Amino acid sequence: MDKKFAIFDMDGTLVDSMGYWNRLADEYLARHGCPPLSPELQEESIALTMEGTANLFIRAYHLPETPEQICAEINGLMEQHYRADVPLKPGAAGLLDRMRAAGVKMCIASSTAPALIDICLRRLGVRDCFEFLLSCEEVGEGKNRPTVYLEAARRLGGTPENTVIFEDILVAARTAKQAGFSLGVIYDANSDAEQEQLRALADCYFTRWDDPALTAWLGV
Repeated sequence: MDKKFAIFDMDGTLVDSMGYWNRLADEYLARHGCPPLSPELQEESIALTMEGTANLFIRAYHLPETPEQICAEINGLMEQHYRADVPLKPGAAGLLDRMRAAGVKMCIASSTAPALIDICLRRLGVRDCFEFLLSCEEVGEGKNRPTVYLEAARRLGGTPENTVIFEDILVAARTAKQAGFSLGVIYDANSDAEQEQLRALADCYFTRWDDPALTAWLGV
């Protein structure tokens, strides 16, 4: 594969953090006397921005807080994990080094706030691999629409034709693929139910960042 640009999701893709996020929603709701999200609402929340998730909480539980207050509280709780114990997925650091050495320009496109991404990636020693960090909040749409990917590619200087996107969940992977990008999908245990569809959708499906199938596909 000869791609000059790469867009990485962060949570569940580069870092093993989805378990923290999943528990955090329940933790936040419990702190406010609410039961966990139903499976239907969990599915609805997957592609939302942080603000969208806050609005979902308000709608579902009639919370008095503003979306900004909810986002601030959730981000504050998650920041502790990003500062202390969220790990890179196996093989990620080495793969990023090889891609950078090969001249691939890379960025992050995530639903997480850029300040939190920065905290996590600096602690893990890989922040300098990325040209910039872009959040769905900044473009005003979640990953059920291609806006964040198209903006990321534009800022990198690329197009869908010469850019690869790395994701771990079906709704985001489907959006990226429909927008014309090459798609790499990494396995994440929190998306077990989606793996068959993800495998069929991906141009390259892999279980670790040092998976030989991935390094051969990228040519690094």
